Amino acid sequence: MENKGSVLMQRYELGRLLGQGTFAKVYYARNLKTGQGVAIKVIDKEKVLKVGLIDQIKREISVMRLVRHPNILQLYEVMASRKKIYFVMEYAKGGELFNKIAKGKLKEDAARKYFQQLISAVDFCHSRGVYHRDLKPENLLLDENGNLKVSDFGLSALAESKRQDGLLHTTCGTPAYVAPEVINRKGYDGAKADIWSCGVILFVLLAGYLPFHDSNLMEMYRKIGKGEFKCPTWFPSEVRRLLSKMLDPNPNTRISIAKIKENSWFRKGFNSKSALVETESKEPAPLDVDTVFGPENSGTATEPKQESAKLTHLNAFDIISLSAGFDLSGLFEEPDHKSEARFTSRQPASVIISKLEGVAKRLGLKLKKDGGLLKLEGLKEGRKGVLSIDAEIFEVTPTFHLVEVKKSSGDTLEYQKILKQDMRPALKDIVWAWQGDLQQQEQDQEQQEQSS
Repeated sequence: MENKGSVLMQRYELGRLLGQGTFAKVYYARNLKTGQGVAIKVIDKEKVLKVGLIDQIKREISVMRLVRHPNILQLYEVMASRKKIYFVMEYAKGGELFNKIAKGKLKEDAARKYFQQLISAVDFCHSRGVYHRDLKPENLLLDENGNLKVSDFGLSALAESKRQDGLLHTTCGTPAYVAPEVINRKGYDGAKADIWSCGVILFVLLAGYLPFHDSNLMEMYRKIGKGEFKCPTWFPSEVRRLLSKMLDPNPNTRISIAKIKENSWFRKGFNSKSALVETESKEPAPLDVDTVFGPENSGTATEPKQESAKLTHLNAFDIISLSAGFDLSGLFEEPDHKSEARFTSRQPASVIISKLEGVAKRLGLKLKKDGGLLKLEGLKEGRKGVLSIDAEIFEVTPTFHLVEVKKSSGDTLEYQKILKQDMRPALKDIVWAWQGDLQQQEQDQEQQEQSS
């Protein structure tokens, strides 16, 4: 399937090889339906299983689903066959920023633009509880318009990777860009470590060479540990002061991103609104990353016991993004025409599944089960084709579940009618709360108080 011109999963035509590493190859490809150019990272499943890189790949999938920002390389979808995993990603036509630096230092305005975009992307990552941990020019790509795209989240850490002391403990990254506390293996704040790496990148953009460089690795580490570097004469005084605060060997006194964004040199020509504009493409479909590594022929003729259904485990940041207070869908959809609804339940997964089976039977819908995902499908064509409803169960804790119900095809009004008149009443004894109900109750209460 990896020959030029071959079609992958009946959806993408593979083109030239863009690059390759020990476990993966990256190809240029074209979406057959839209004609859009994409990059497809092809990972050899057997190789990553053999060397124990499964968790790293899973982390990369989880992280790339969390961080969607105009200056972060976008993950469109993940597919898998028996032997391969395919990451379908945004294609960065401009190549690596490293190639520009290799030709020499950048002009101040160009360096500042890339630095502004880098800080915007890193700030967004941190707001989602994600720390990159391997920021360097080779992981900074450019699109066809010359905009920065942060890539390669293989080493990134989610906030739940912290130990009880609240610090990360994995030593990773590229030596010349790594913060001293990471090298010292004493535990570190991922956000502060990323800020150090951003400082090294800013220096490299403006100087064309590294601030901490020595042919002797131990001597380089000594310089990093002491924050011992010298700025070239052409660096503006504001940049010198900013770098001294970013490349502070003490993480406790190192500058924060909020303070970097207040810096007068940084703010010159910075459009904070454009940095917040999200990419227009749809969110990738929720994905149980464990299924990507499922054994061959994992589907069997017999149904597994409901208690052992494979559920998607939510991390803190998925929960935040799903919680009512952070539900931004009202900005884009009419509240009466949403195609999805969510509820929480304190019942076991088996009870929730049993209840949903009862609903399907009562409504005469065909039911398909795939672990924690249930598909309820109509038997006849509606106004806009056959109605299909997905109900996915997420495990927040063993005794607390979140269920997302959404229309995957068919007529929205027909779906809304079934949801309101049939599903909600039938599920009321297992539902702890429907998302949005609390807000509605508060609004009703306010209206009653105003009228009384």
